[in-house]
Amino acid sequence: MELETLEQVAEVEPGVTFTYMTFNGQVPGPFIRTRVGDTVDLIIRNHEDNSMVHNVDFHACRGPGGGAEATNVAPGEERQLRFKVTYPGAFVYHCAVANVDYHISAGMFGIILVEPEEGLPEVDHEFYLGQHELYTNGKTGQKGHHEFDFTRMAMEDPTYVLMNGEKYAITPDNYAEMNVKTGETARIFYGVGGPNLFSSFHPIGSVWDEVWEQGALASEPMRYVQTTPVLPGSACVATMSFPVPGDFKLVDHALSRVARKGALAIITAEGPEDTDVFDPVR
Repeated sequence: MELETLEQVAEVEPGVTFTYMTFNGQVPGPFIRTRVGDTVDLIIRNHEDNSMVHNVDFHACRGPGGGAEATNVAPGEERQLRFKVTYPGAFVYHCAVANVDYHISAGMFGIILVEPEEGLPEVDHEFYLGQHELYTNGKTGQKGHHEFDFTRMAMEDPTYVLMNGEKYAITPDNYAEMNVKTGETARIFYGVGGPNLFSSFHPIGSVWDEVWEQGALASEPMRYVQTTPVLPGSACVATMSFPVPGDFKLVDHALSRVARKGALAIITAEGPEDTDVFDPVR
């Protein structure tokens, strides 16, 4: 497995740019799928055009710093790390250099899944989302390039709270990537990089049929959960079913983060109506 750290300018929303720090050019970083007993053989490479040292801390790794100390790479360098995954769950990984909060806020986090030995139950779809905060020297929606603001980060006062690195990224009007048919099921892997805020993760118009809080797949799931807390530096695994069609909004139920700062994704279900379940009387 290879991870390349990239520092790159991209849009937060139309007309607003920011210099993200990423694994493999995406936020969250790549979804890494393993199974208990697997050995992860990692090469981490810091692109030569970058300006900062980076590394990676895997919460699924038993070892000093989750591998952070062994993977420090300056621009133009690469390192190798090998570790065995010995316990199941959905775990966050993130850059963990000295300004760890800055690097995570700028996009350097993701999920490594360690499936139990028997694997996971079948579902029709799997979706991967990650929430983080951006702290900038501009106001939300202010056009132009935003620089990072360390004072706002220390005050835990974000300009944006984002899912997948962009305001309203995974929605029908942007990247319409989460689509299902009625009668199908979906599993959502949800990681919160933070670095500071926890998420009150809620599906508007439904509930989580099952939730493995903290991504703890060795535990029994909670059933029919309306809102589940996901702490910074943690994850959850949740399932949904779709008996009726429509747009199902996945939000942080601290709702100013949705209405004002961008924390929204949408699953679109298409198919026939079922008026026994939901009947919008006309």
